[in-house]
Amino acid sequence: MYSQPLADAIAEAEGLVAAAPFIESEADLLEGLQYLAGCIAACTHLAFDYDRDHPFMQSGTGPFTKMGLDNPDTLYFGTRVQPGHEYVVTGVRGTTTDLSFQMLGGEYTDDNVPVSQAAFDDRELAIAADGSFEWRITPNSPSQLLVREVYNDWSARRGFISIARTDTAGTAPPPLSRELVEKRYAVAARQLVQRVKTWLQFPQWFYNNLPVNTMVAPRLTPGGLATQYSSVGHFDLAPEQAMVITVPVSDAPYMGFQLGSLWYISLDYINHQTSLNGTQAQADPDGKIRIVVSELNPGVTNWCEALGHRKGYLQFRWQRLSREMTEADGPTVDVVDIDKVAAALPYHDSNKISEQHWRDRIALRQKQIADRMVG
Repeated sequence: MYSQPLADAIAEAEGLVAAAPFIESEADLLEGLQYLAGCIAACTHLAFDYDRDHPFMQSGTGPFTKMGLDNPDTLYFGTRVQPGHEYVVTGVRGTTTDLSFQMLGGEYTDDNVPVSQAAFDDRELAIAADGSFEWRITPNSPSQLLVREVYNDWSARRGFISIARTDTAGTAPPPLSRELVEKRYAVAARQLVQRVKTWLQFPQWFYNNLPVNTMVAPRLTPGGLATQYSSVGHFDLAPEQAMVITVPVSDAPYMGFQLGSLWYISLDYINHQTSLNGTQAQADPDGKIRIVVSELNPGVTNWCEALGHRKGYLQFRWQRLSREMTEADGPTVDVVDIDKVAAALPYHDSNKISEQHWRDRIALRQKQIADRMVG
């Protein structure tokens, strides 16, 4: 039975999810099972909708195939490239804030963060007046090419990107064989178990050893992009508590904040406000952005909804930077009772939002995600 390895892997991955040490409720488990379904979909897509010698850019992470604390402001694309072959990446630049490229020397696993072989953004490409560009590369080792298109404004226009291997362009792959189908089931199986193991382990390295309800000073993202800084933390809030996060308005072209669950994935950012970027966040007259993270609604524009998560992850990202960031650029954190939020916000009167205006914000999120949706 060709699919048996995948069936066995699904059972193993479900066991890993069910045994996750942080599960405290039925809701936690159900979220994990939903996450697992997205992992299955992503791994079968990556294994079957793929040909080694005829590459194309695949989306392995999205609203329904989440992993790795996926950024709600980012479209992710990637493919594998082989040494000794020339590849040509072509596209048309959209109006999004950042378009970045990274070559990784291997895969993320539960005991390895792959080496970043190269990382740059589109400022290093020659982009024509019509937005078109071309980049050629011949890798010297098996690598992953990752492309991130980042929105600081969800109303921006998506770009287009494609890849071809110059020695196989214009040819077709051979017909399916039993051996190939069998191999693809085995690859999907292996990737599924590794994917679940990896992202259960990753926060242990970079988040869980930090003091709870704090955030670190901005730092270059470990293993990440050359022009990206991040500030991370994890929260543990009672239902009647709120976290007030204050951060200066940045001169970075992109700034984004998000919440993540203990599955190390974004919370529902389509139907709820669980993230804010430089366009969505309300800034106060003193040049500060004040975000309130809580389960209960504080009635302010910059509320990030915990959605029943007592514990979870916090992350800021700044991208397309042209300078180093310091502690002064980063966030400060205060935990208060929910009835003390108004007192903790020096501009509370202008931070308040009506129920109808809140619904309008959510409706806009839903439309803008639908407009950019890639499946």
